[in-house]
Amino acid sequence: MTTTSVPPQLRVLFFDVFGTCVAQRPSVADELWRAAREALESDVSLISSEVRTKATNTSYEEWDELGAEWNKEGEKFVRSSIANHGAVDWKAVDENRIALLPKLLARRGLIIPREDASTTELQVGEGSLWNESQLKHLGRVWHRLNPWPDTCRGLELLNRKFSTVTLSNTYNDLMKHLVAHSSIPFKHVYTADMFQSFKPNAKVYLGAAEKMGVKPEQCALVAAHLSDLKGAKACGFYTLYVERPLEEKNPELLKENIPNLWIKDQDGFVTLAERLGIQVV
Repeated sequence: MTTTSVPPQLRVLFFDVFGTCVAQRPSVADELWRAAREALESDVSLISSEVRTKATNTSYEEWDELGAEWNKEGEKFVRSSIANHGAVDWKAVDENRIALLPKLLARRGLIIPREDASTTELQVGEGSLWNESQLKHLGRVWHRLNPWPDTCRGLELLNRKFSTVTLSNTYNDLMKHLVAHSSIPFKHVYTADMFQSFKPNAKVYLGAAEKMGVKPEQCALVAAHLSDLKGAKACGFYTLYVERPLEEKNPELLKENIPNLWIKDQDGFVTLAERLGIQVV
């Protein structure tokens, strides 16, 4: 494969993480499916017969759909926060995800709600598929998302030539947990909360470049989302689009010719490294 025409001054690769580096949707579906199987096999006497039947009949595809709805509801919370406050408290986003899960499960009859007069939060009653402690653990699945098969190998290659840096809409502690869990070899971990803003706000891209001590034209953003790349390009970044299954939320942007380089094959970051002039053995 031939290399692409890379700006000679390119020094730093910033990476979107959720969906781009980690397999967000498959990871959530896998964990919910596995946890359901474990719950059903551990002590079924603790689960009501109705809940047990519904859980047993819930397919992997249905768990995947629940995960997609969960993520969509979380994104609504982010948009509402921006609309109402012009800012995002990313820790509150994480807490909202945890609170959302039992509500989504209750709609499907997998959690039996117990109303508590002292709180507005949904309480988990006896006979549910999971208890409150288990639900809180599952609700933190975004701290434990697994990398795409090419991610770690691709980063190892890219690190030979560039500084690699996360640049994600979340808070730094979560991203550090995720990077450690996934063993992705980033050189630096940056997140939107470090710049008191959110992508695609220019403050994030320009703030990250400044923190790395480089000019925008010395930076590239690697992402599976065209809206993110559009924001980075407007700030003078080189744009590297790596397609991931079911990740593009704005296909209408395809006509805008946003990416400087477009990686379409399943080897993702490994192919990206090769296209950027790094020898892949």
